[in-house]
Amino acid sequence: MNRKSMVWSLTSLFTLVAILLSACGSAATATQAPATQAPATQPPAATEAPATQAPAGTEAPATQAPATGGIDCMGAQQGDEISMLYQWSGTEEDNLNKILAPLVEACGIVLKPESSRDQALLDTRVKAGTPPDIAFYNIAQLVQYQDKLKDMNDLGINADNYLDSWKQIGTVNGKWVGLPVKTDTKTIIWYSPANFQSAGYEVPKTWDDLNALVEKMVADGKVPWSMGFESGDATGWTGTDWIQDILLVTKGPDYVNGIMDGSIPYNDAAVKEAYQTYGKWATDPKYTVGGAQGTVSTAFLDAIYKPFADPPEAMMVKQSGFAAGAIAAQFPDLKYGTDYAFFMMPGAQGIQIGADWMMAFSDKPAVKALVAYLSSDAGGKKWAEVGFDLTPNKAGTDSYTDPAAKDKAKLLGDAAAVLADLGDKIPGGFGSAEFKAISDYINGGDLDKDLSDVAAAQAQALGK
Repeated sequence: MNRKSMVWSLTSLFTLVAILLSACGSAATATQAPATQAPATQPPAATEAPATQAPAGTEAPATQAPATGGIDCMGAQQGDEISMLYQWSGTEEDNLNKILAPLVEACGIVLKPESSRDQALLDTRVKAGTPPDIAFYNIAQLVQYQDKLKDMNDLGINADNYLDSWKQIGTVNGKWVGLPVKTDTKTIIWYSPANFQSAGYEVPKTWDDLNALVEKMVADGKVPWSMGFESGDATGWTGTDWIQDILLVTKGPDYVNGIMDGSIPYNDAAVKEAYQTYGKWATDPKYTVGGAQGTVSTAFLDAIYKPFADPPEAMMVKQSGFAAGAIAAQFPDLKYGTDYAFFMMPGAQGIQIGADWMMAFSDKPAVKALVAYLSSDAGGKKWAEVGFDLTPNKAGTDSYTDPAAKDKAKLLGDAAAVLADLGDKIPGGFGSAEFKAISDYINGGDLDKDLSDVAAAQAQALGK
């Protein structure tokens, strides 16, 4: 599992911590998603999570007919078990249990979960021929275990609840092996509507509008961007997110997918141009807080706060949807929609996402019931109501209670295309090479050599 994938899977943990700290105080530190997109610490050792089962005294139907609440038990019998392995813990794990509670109650299924952030544990189980029935992991594992995974089309999935883009991302060699269950948007820019209004600025609608706005801010003596990307071993991940989003503007989703499948090398001319576009802003103190040194040395979490400080140190920060929780925790008096909000990267022809995927190593009835439930209207609505980040299930779009989540879900649902993060999609050492390249470049390195190094890692990872 590459560092960026690990960091992404930690995103929700920060959102968690942020929410808890909002009741008590402040937030904390760094990597592609805090302890969330996590500080560069060793992942916790595997922990055994308590089994989840139907409440005592609850009789659940054990037939193939739909059970209460429209939940189809798919022939599962009361007491049937599902072994699960995932990276979530604490409140994240509690959220998952809340989401699955209706299925457990309706069908009497017993969940046997295990939590570990070490992907090597899953790899060991798979190689030993004793994989869990279900794993919730990263997109790279869909490719890694494709031959051992069951096709979602054979497991009772409600395919109509997913955009074709999601199906394409989860399909490997013609087999739909991954159900996206939890996601976050990346192609967005956070700002203060109140600060924009007082300065007479409008939200840009096109890429040219954004460039004009940035130059106007500089002319007004304001710093447009907060771009810090320090994140321990994953330093640079916010920069690589920028590169992919710029490519979604300048070249579109087919081009980005070409990088993912290796048909377009990473040292292609358009990638170089994207780095240079980003570099103009990320290295000059007129455009970003602290110039190149500030970009490299400022923790990505601290970078989120700068546009919302009093007075603001910058006007905008491009960051994933989890920033809403970070801002709310750091500035509990600020109101979403008035003091902080987001807009989609102007001109982007798709949305870059980070996601957790459910993969099935078993096709027993209880597993089918789980797949059918999570992909159903009831499952999508429950996921949104609980608020465990966003659900790619379209049925959940109108069920969010948090206004920021509701807006992010609408943006995701309206997207022309949904694309995985390059570092999540391409296995091996690609992600680390990408982080190193962007960091070296901002530090004044040789861009051609940096991109060639990433292209070599890309070719090795994809067998090109």
